[in-house]
Amino acid sequence: MPEGHTIHRLAQDHTERFAARAVRVSSPQGRFAESAALLDGRDLAGAEAHGKHLFLGFDTPGEDWIHIHLGLFGKYGFGPAPAPPATDTVRLRLANEGHYADLRGPTACELVTGAEKKLIHGRLGPDPLRAGDDPDRAWARISRSRTTIAALLMDQKVVAGVGNVYRAEVLFRHHVDPYRLGRDLTRAEWDAMWTDLAELMREGVRNNRIDTVRPEHMPEVMGRPPRVDDHGGEVYVYRRANLPCHVCGSAIRTADLAARNLFWCPGCQPS
Repeated sequence: MPEGHTIHRLAQDHTERFAARAVRVSSPQGRFAESAALLDGRDLAGAEAHGKHLFLGFDTPGEDWIHIHLGLFGKYGFGPAPAPPATDTVRLRLANEGHYADLRGPTACELVTGAEKKLIHGRLGPDPLRAGDDPDRAWARISRSRTTIAALLMDQKVVAGVGNVYRAEVLFRHHVDPYRLGRDLTRAEWDAMWTDLAELMREGVRNNRIDTVRPEHMPEVMGRPPRVDDHGGEVYVYRRANLPCHVCGSAIRTADLAARNLFWCPGCQPS
C-alpha cells in the first residue's frame, strides 16, 4: 500500500496538471459514472492529501470532493494529451487540453460533500506532511498506550500516512525497540521521531521514493552495492532480514506484527 508521501505527491501532480481549469471527468469502468457526470466540465479547485487519503475538490468551495484511497491495488497513471482510448479497468479519468490521469483499482473512489470529507479527516491522526498538524495529538494517545510503538505508528488514527517502510526506518534511526510500549516512549523521543518523519517524507515527496540512509552509510561511501528493490531507495532495515546492519553489523531481524512484517536491528535497537 502506498505510504503518505506518495499521496501528497499525487496531490501535487493533480494541482500542477489540472487545478483552476475545466476538466473532463469520466469513468470508463462505469463504477463512478454517475458521479463523474456531475463533475464533468467543471473546474478542479485543488487537491489535498491527509495520510493515505487523496481529495480532489471542484469549483463549488467546500461542497464536492472526490475521495480516493488507493488501498493495496490502486494505481495512478499520468500522461500528456491526447489521452489514449481508456481501458475498462479505468475507474476515473481526468483530462484537459494538456494532460490526463487514470485511476485503476482503488479501495475507494467516491463523491463526498464537505461535511463528509470533514468526518474522514476527523477519523485520522495528524499527518507529518500537513502544515499545522499537531504532534501533540498523537502523543496524547501514544503516551497512555500499552500497545507497542511499532503498532501505534501504523495506526492511521494515531499518525496518518506512516506505513511499513517509514515505521521500520524511523524506529531504527532513533534506536527504539519496536516492541517498546507507547507509554514507555519519552516525549523527547517522540518529538525527534515526528521531526524526522516530516523530513524523510518531504524528501519522499520530492524524489517520489523512500530514502532513509544517512550520507555516511550510502553505498558509495561504504563501498557496498546499492539496494535493488521495487519500494525505492536506500534503507537500513526494511526488507533486509538476515542481512548485516549498515551501522553495527548485526543481522537484521523480522517478525510478524499485526499481520505486517516488522524489521529491526537487535544491536541498534536493544530492548
